[in-house]
Amino acid sequence: MKHDKPTSQSSQSSTRQQSGSPREPQPNQSPPAATQMGEGSYEGTRDYDEGLKSYLETADVKADAEAAKPASPQEAVELKKAEQEGLSHSKAPGQ
Repeated sequence: MKHDKPTSQSSQSSTRQQSGSPREPQPNQSPPAATQMGEGSYEGTRDYDEGLKSYLETADVKADAEAAKPASPQEAVELKKAEQEGLSHSKAPGQ
């Protein structure tokens, strides 16, 4: 039984597609308006709210807050410095 080998042209074509460079630009396809609104979704918001509520009901929030504190004064300074660096890139007024 004879097996056909791919030609160099078809090999290049598949390589091009695998590299993420399509031959023609694809139009942006947005989900239907009924399932997505703005940058969020009702389902995502609902999942977040349920997760947050569950966490607040079952977790030891005070212990989690205590565990999140800096372990040393040096770490506190480093965290504050990192926070200021992040805020320096913010476009929000007053930050």
